[in-house]
Amino acid sequence: MIQKDTYIEDIVMHYPQLVKPLKDYGITCVACGEALWGTLEEQAREKGIDNLDGIITKLNRLIQE
Repeated sequence: MIQKDTYIEDIVMHYPQLVKPLKDYGITCVACGEALWGTLEEQAREKGIDNLDGIITKLNRLIQE
């Protein structure tokens, strides 16, 4: 399950199918060319994303599908 404090590295490693949705939401990752990743919350804050809870819900739904 993905949470705000989940590291982008862990998401990419355990759920590679989420790389594209992360990119679509504006959250960068290794496949997108970002050198340092950090947590999902840190990336969202850095990118000015304010609907992180909704994004996390959608990402967790994608994992379950």
